[in-house]
Amino acid sequence: MFFHKQELQFTSKPSKPDAVYARKLQEVLGGQYGEITVAMQYGFQAWNSHLPGKYRDMLFGIGAEEMGHVEMLAIMIAQLLEKAPLGITEDAIQSDPTVAAVIGGMDVQHAIVAGAGARPVDSNGNPWQGSFITASGNLLADFQANANAEMQGRLQVARLYHMTDDHGVRDLLSFLLARDTMHQNQWIAAARELQDEGLESLPVPSNFPIKKEERSVSYQYQNFSDGAAAAEGSWASGPTPDGLGEFTYHDGPTTSAPMPPATQVDARYYGTTPVPNRVEKIAGAVQDKLHRE
Repeated sequence: MFFHKQELQFTSKPSKPDAVYARKLQEVLGGQYGEITVAMQYGFQAWNSHLPGKYRDMLFGIGAEEMGHVEMLAIMIAQLLEKAPLGITEDAIQSDPTVAAVIGGMDVQHAIVAGAGARPVDSNGNPWQGSFITASGNLLADFQANANAEMQGRLQVARLYHMTDDHGVRDLLSFLLARDTMHQNQWIAAARELQDEGLESLPVPSNFPIKKEERSVSYQYQNFSDGAAAAEGSWASGPTPDGLGEFTYHDGPTTSAPMPPATQVDARYYGTTPVPNRVEKIAGAVQDKLHRE
């Protein structure tokens, strides 16, 4: 059950309207690594969790906080659009810098669709997608994905920080940067704790019988590039992070197999095959008549 309290986690008020920057800010609201994504990601991870206790409670708590971040950004975008113009004339473009901004980069759907409000889209107007969400049911895999989401999100917010000199916007971004710092560290700590407690380990999924994989290549770095410096990395020699083997370096693949012959499919797929076209037609007609595959 959710309840809405009409206050914000942090101040969200720009110093002045800026319709073009409102479009830029849409990326960290409705983009792949925006606040809508992480709010839904942590929520679905909690709803799908098979493990009661601190990890599930943490997911519920952080998901709720991220919904608050969605709200702060949506309100900031709406305020940045507050003085956006309704129409454009040739004279207005010359005399009004705000209107010129519309021509220069405002998301016109902010005006046409949302009535000077935020939308669940990225900075190019692409709708937010549920496919952005990672919620696998394996907490170690999910926590690693969460750390990545927070890193990518913080990277984008940091870039946006340098795209404005508005003190009000920067104050909000500064707060979001700080929370992203916390969340990166939180997910890394949670992933480590899962492993320390023996609930999960590498490789994910750790309870799949490792003997069922082709162990001869489990820890081989196979260099499929002419960049020889890759051999210098810790992934090319020494112990593996899962503690179950030793990395080795190989210049190219260590296995190969002959290419199987080209496939031959049902004539009614109408693909080009070595069988004469006339024969394909007859075969398809016969199969249809007999109602057979």
